[in-house]
Amino acid sequence: MSTEEIEDIFLDLTQKFGFQRDSMRNMFDFLMQQLDSRASRMAPNQALLTLHADYIGGQHANYRKWYFAAQLNLDDAVGHSQNPGLQRLKSMGKAGAAKAASAKSLDGALNRWRNAMNNMSQYDRLRQIALYLLCWGEAGNVRFTPECLCFIFKCADDYYRSSECQNKVEPEREGLYMETIIKPLYKFMRDQGYEIEDGKFVRKEKDHDQIIGYDDINQLFWYPEGLSRIVLSDGTRLVDVSPPQRFMKLCRIDWNRVFFKTYFEKRSIAHLIVNFNRIFILHIAVYWFYTAFNSPKVYAPKHKQFPSAPMTWSATALGGAVATTIMILATLAEYTYIPTTWHNASHLSTRLLFLLVVLALTAGPTVYIAKVDDLPAQTQIPLIIGITQFFVSVVATIAFGCIPSGRMFGDRVSGKSRRYMASQTFTASYPVLPRSARTASVMMWLLIFGCKFAESYFFLTGSFSSPIAVMARTKVQGCNDKYFGSSLCSNQVPFTLAIMYVMDLILFFLDTYMWYIMWLVVFSIGRCFALGLSIWTPWKEVYTRMPKRIYAKLLATGEMEVLVSQIWNAVIISMYREHLLSIDHVQRLLYHQVDGPDGRRTLRAPPFFTNNDGNSGKFLPIAGEAERRISFFASSLTTALPEPLPVDAMPTFTVLVPHYSEKILLSLREIIREEDQNTRVTLLEYLKQLHPIEWDNFVKDTKILAEESTFSESGSTPQLGSEKPSKTDDLPFYCIGFKTAAPEYTLRTRIWASLRAQTLYRTVSGMMNYAKAIKLLYRVENPQIVQMFSGNTDRLERELSRMARRKFKFAISMQRYSKFNKEEQENAEFLLRAYPDLQIAYLDEEPAPKGGEAKIYSALIDGHSEMDEKTGKRKPKFRVELPGNPILGDGKSDNQNHAIIFYRGEYLQLIDANQDNYLEECLKIRNILGEFEEYSISNQSPYAQWGHKEFKKSPVAIIGTREYIFSENIGVLGDIAAGKEQTFGTMTARALAWIGGKLHYGHPDFLNGIFMNTRGGVSKAQKGLHVNEDIFAGMNAFGRGGRIKHSEYYQCGKGRDLGFGTILNFQTKIGMGMGEQMLSREYYYLGTQLPLDRFLTFYYAHPGFHVNNILVIYSIQVFMLTLLYLGTLNKQLAICKVDAQGDVIGGQPGCYNLIPVFDWIKRCIVSIFLVFFVAFLPLFLQELVERGTGKALIRLAKHFLSLSPIFEVFSTQIYSQAILSNLTFGGARYIATGRGFATTRLSFSILYSRFAGPSIYMGMRNLLLLLYASISLWIPHLIYFWFSVLSLCIAPFLFNPHQFSFTDFVIDYREFLRWMCRGNSRTKASSWYGYCRLSRTMITGYKKKKLGHPSEKLSGDVARASWRSVLFAEVLWPIAIAIIFVIAYMFVKSFPDHNGNPNPSPLIRIGIVSIGPIVWNAAILLGLFFTSLFLGPMLESWTRFASVMAALAHFLCLVGLIATFEFFWFLELWDASHAVLGVICIVSVQRAIQKILISVFLSREFKHDETNRAWWTGKWHGRGLGSAAMSQPAREFIVKIVEMSLWSSDFLLGHILLAILTPPILIPFVDKLHSTMLFWLRPSKQIRAPLFSTKQKRQRRWIIVKYTLVYIVAMAALAALIVLPALFRDEITFNCTLCQNI
Repeated sequence: MSTEEIEDIFLDLTQKFGFQRDSMRNMFDFLMQQLDSRASRMAPNQALLTLHADYIGGQHANYRKWYFAAQLNLDDAVGHSQNPGLQRLKSMGKAGAAKAASAKSLDGALNRWRNAMNNMSQYDRLRQIALYLLCWGEAGNVRFTPECLCFIFKCADDYYRSSECQNKVEPEREGLYMETIIKPLYKFMRDQGYEIEDGKFVRKEKDHDQIIGYDDINQLFWYPEGLSRIVLSDGTRLVDVSPPQRFMKLCRIDWNRVFFKTYFEKRSIAHLIVNFNRIFILHIAVYWFYTAFNSPKVYAPKHKQFPSAPMTWSATALGGAVATTIMILATLAEYTYIPTTWHNASHLSTRLLFLLVVLALTAGPTVYIAKVDDLPAQTQIPLIIGITQFFVSVVATIAFGCIPSGRMFGDRVSGKSRRYMASQTFTASYPVLPRSARTASVMMWLLIFGCKFAESYFFLTGSFSSPIAVMARTKVQGCNDKYFGSSLCSNQVPFTLAIMYVMDLILFFLDTYMWYIMWLVVFSIGRCFALGLSIWTPWKEVYTRMPKRIYAKLLATGEMEVLVSQIWNAVIISMYREHLLSIDHVQRLLYHQVDGPDGRRTLRAPPFFTNNDGNSGKFLPIAGEAERRISFFASSLTTALPEPLPVDAMPTFTVLVPHYSEKILLSLREIIREEDQNTRVTLLEYLKQLHPIEWDNFVKDTKILAEESTFSESGSTPQLGSEKPSKTDDLPFYCIGFKTAAPEYTLRTRIWASLRAQTLYRTVSGMMNYAKAIKLLYRVENPQIVQMFSGNTDRLERELSRMARRKFKFAISMQRYSKFNKEEQENAEFLLRAYPDLQIAYLDEEPAPKGGEAKIYSALIDGHSEMDEKTGKRKPKFRVELPGNPILGDGKSDNQNHAIIFYRGEYLQLIDANQDNYLEECLKIRNILGEFEEYSISNQSPYAQWGHKEFKKSPVAIIGTREYIFSENIGVLGDIAAGKEQTFGTMTARALAWIGGKLHYGHPDFLNGIFMNTRGGVSKAQKGLHVNEDIFAGMNAFGRGGRIKHSEYYQCGKGRDLGFGTILNFQTKIGMGMGEQMLSREYYYLGTQLPLDRFLTFYYAHPGFHVNNILVIYSIQVFMLTLLYLGTLNKQLAICKVDAQGDVIGGQPGCYNLIPVFDWIKRCIVSIFLVFFVAFLPLFLQELVERGTGKALIRLAKHFLSLSPIFEVFSTQIYSQAILSNLTFGGARYIATGRGFATTRLSFSILYSRFAGPSIYMGMRNLLLLLYASISLWIPHLIYFWFSVLSLCIAPFLFNPHQFSFTDFVIDYREFLRWMCRGNSRTKASSWYGYCRLSRTMITGYKKKKLGHPSEKLSGDVARASWRSVLFAEVLWPIAIAIIFVIAYMFVKSFPDHNGNPNPSPLIRIGIVSIGPIVWNAAILLGLFFTSLFLGPMLESWTRFASVMAALAHFLCLVGLIATFEFFWFLELWDASHAVLGVICIVSVQRAIQKILISVFLSREFKHDETNRAWWTGKWHGRGLGSAAMSQPAREFIVKIVEMSLWSSDFLLGHILLAILTPPILIPFVDKLHSTMLFWLRPSKQIRAPLFSTKQKRQRRWIIVKYTLVYIVAMAALAALIVLPALFRDEITFNCTLCQNI
């Protein structure tokens, strides 16, 4: 077929359906490139055939799968006479008969389909592809719903074949398809999440379970029942219309009546139970078996030591009942996530009934046995029943733990019934693993769980049995309470035991993760040796063999030496051009031409290959970038690579980069000026510190350039007498890289810096190496071309770049291009000029006529587009109108989606705008595209016979590659971030890809374009739910039958942000994204349908990591509780003394033997420590394998000396807090992780406000518990806990650059005080008040009023949490914790004092002391409220009035709080441990009260802070409060009460933190040490202190003197309040009778 014929097909379709002209041109170009890409390696007819098979009819085509899943074959086969779709709906009762028929007909239908496809003419095939592409190309956001698109295509195809369409003469108007079919769907999608007010999108306040998202829309088209729901506006159903007429009716559908939710993404922790029920069963049930067997005394009869045999069997057997209960809970939760109207809830009811029967079987016998146990007439029946019950339980546990819940009763995974076909096709067609990999997977999990169950039994449960034996029956004697008598305090020991059980269970979970990491590392290293990537081969051998390997693996042709020399020289010269190598290094690395002995020119191999002894210092700069790149290149060639094809036969591929507002090119100003006071250093200085060698090379280069240009200007040779230029002349070069400000010099410096920061320019220049590599390979492999154009270099260059353009496309999706400011515009223009083949896709907006919506277009320009004279912008090549604003989600995936229609060729590489690529990696492009296994397609038609082995294998959807983090050398935090990524991206990915558990994590990954785009695009895009959009793409591909591979030999550079704040922002983003994933339907499908070994692989690699983090944090908290309770026992009871054998020594009446318990505690601490420590193992082994023992040890030592464990503890807390708060409150959004660097110093108040909520409060509460434990129960093991709990509080400050320089510290203190106090008379951007309000709105939500007030900007949009989750998290949980602490305190006070008098009621004392401050606050506030109400309006002219009132209130509240504490301590007779315990109770009670006040009594918040200022000024009118002006004061009163308490506690906490941070400041030279630790730079290389003018210096000196005094006074006062009573405790006694009764 000729090009003209193909074009005619497109024109014909466009006229029949009313597609847009530009879209048609774009899709025509797209299809021609696809065909060209395929035809370059097979016959043209075969190219068209395989393309048709991939899009429409082949075994793996999504359209064919959908066609059968939605049972359209029934609809089409029978014709219009009777409609089986309807028949089937009527005859659901007679389902049995229908099933038998359908099973027969399915194979027949498949064969009919294959024959139809086989007999199609090439013309029809092409027409179908063209129609599909045209439908796809204009679909906009409908591209996210692939099956909906299939449906539209099917209707269009049927319509086209009908006589009605063929006889039509008039062409349809352009844009008809978009307006009548796509726009209504788009409008429906948009209105789900947004309202439009004044042309602006306003987000509706709905959570995911109320929004019908892309997935719900899509799933409607999966089932015939769904299709039958589609009704026209007049109420007839679309299925009743005959197929050819449906297309014309599509515009009359009322979509609002059609769609519904198919899966409710409710926020709750229950998702964990539904999706991961097997994990919980394997752990909790087994834990029950273990502990029940090991704690016989708990269920022994009162008068006996040990229970009877039947009872032991039966109690242990209850583990089965536990497993069944978990299953029942999961089933009940699942009911709430699936709409019951659909026909898929029936199997849930069956399952529930069955589970209740199993529960009766596993729990019933225990009741019977407990009844008969004491009867004197003993028979064998109870024993038999007990043993049977035990074995039934074991079987039940194993069954529930192994069988996926989706496969019980109605197998949704491999059942043959047509009913499950759709969910099988789209959610459970997992690609089959090869046998060896599957064996490895099963083996690995057997080993992990084998080791785990053995170790847990002996180490955890075995050691736990003796504390149980001691504690199970202990009753405490001689204690009494005024109200509860002895009922609470006598059971203190069993309470403690209960907490210990929980603790042990958490450790039981953590163990598994530890074993998983160990075995994964072992498997990964084994895999590493199997692939041939091993450290044990010496470098010398790797380098000397390199030329042979380049030739054998990368080139597809003859001639050895010459070719390799050209490629090697090109790589070295490209490194020289990037200033990585200096001239003399280059000389030693290049191939040189030398005169041979017989007069011929020969090539001399560089000494690098011939006499390399493995010491690279002679050839490369030591520890430089060049060495790293060459060594990776050399070692990657030792692995097995797929064979390359010749260049002209290789497939075409596209690199796609989404760009929002990242830097394109750094401006001179950004490089040479400091950004603000805190950075202390200019960007250029910083980069020069990091890359000294490269800067040197750059400067030498520039000097040569400068000299050349001066020579050429003067025109004469310089006189010989001129002396050498002096050193000072070169200074400007070394400082800023240029001497004259001519643009060509400044631009060089800008580019040098941009290539070392995270800029788009770096990404573009890196990726453009593909074009260079393709040209190089083409030239090297086809010497005849060089001969053909001999002498004419221009034509040769043209031929080469034609080939590069044909095989490689580069598109950047610049969403904001049309809105760029002048500087960004210039930079984008610079990119296009430097790289004319670069394509930029952007959104073009045509402002609407009054009142209408703006029209938005997807447009494409490249460097060849001509300029438009009028506007000065380039004219776009294609301009396709979109149905509306495409950015409905979090931005990134929408951005990719709008540009995806401009990709060309077969494969896509998705790149982020912070990556880089290197020439030597680009040379491997043909090998890596070979991994898709589509190079050698047989010449047999895919339709000739079904299931031919060529076409049987699952297609490869994604190929993951390694990322090298190019910022790993910037100090400790950068190194940690890099290390994490390194182990995750290489070590775990290697093993996971092998055993089939790797998903797509983003960014250097190659995607199979056709596969991904017919299945919903390269990423998912529902707002909020798909924050980590790329992982969803992976799960989608995996569930729909695509394989995901991982390649070891290819790597891309990637930047990571390296400040403390940015790393934590990144972690928060990942944590929140993880929380959203837990809700998603993909997790539900994977969790309930994967077979056990693959499920475990998936779980531990993705959610398991985060669940493990949550458990680590919980383990610390539960352990603190255990210590608290044990501390109370140890303090109040006499502990028996034992002899060496552990027997109690006689003669100690009334003593309690708790020694085994203390041993158990030591064991516990050791195991928590081990679990934590294993986290460092993978990184160490990774280094060991890749770089040798010495380097690995050095890196580990560096980490420990730089206190990286502190950071690890802290980041664990950040992860777990992000997930939990997201599961409760929501609020995930794409946090733009900053691309700054690590030298900026943040002030104390900023760090405090950012991290108080997530971590500091929790750390401080645990610190109090730990303090109590240390006072009452000191063992040396607790030091580890002091270390980890402190790190939760001080990590943010510890990793803050220059935290310990004295002047900055004092200025911080001043800033902190001002931050605490401002924001009351005027609105301030950063103030304590603003921080407090923001953290409160998570619960209260905002009012919906649009009041255009300036201070509304300060608060983003936060959706309000649901009342259930608030009730649980904010009301019941704090109350429960408060009760637990109060019980411990009551136990301590329930013993008579030393005079033998009973204590007054502890409850009343706690009540008075906790509620006292709150009442005091309320009283003060009421007084001040009336004062300001009357005085305020009179003193209106005095602006500071509000501040004075506020200061007074805050000060009085602080005094009140401190006074209450001192009073309480006095009541405790100055006993330190009791005081601490009391403070713990008070804190927990007050916290519960505050949370209840906030969550129960507060209405929604205004977006502005007018009410706050109204409260202090007393001026309530004219605040824009409207009718709320009367009710607001009451609400504000409650708010203020809470705020006062919070303010006082924050004030005290801040001072305590500062006190903890003070000691290091007193060490001399601490700032130097600290910087060395953070940045790993020698003190001489460190960044200078900032320079200040004389005036600034004077000002700073005065501030420092003043505030040092204030600080010392404040600290002294606080210290006095604690130290003085402790010193003079015996002197200070008052006689007050009232006090003795409290």
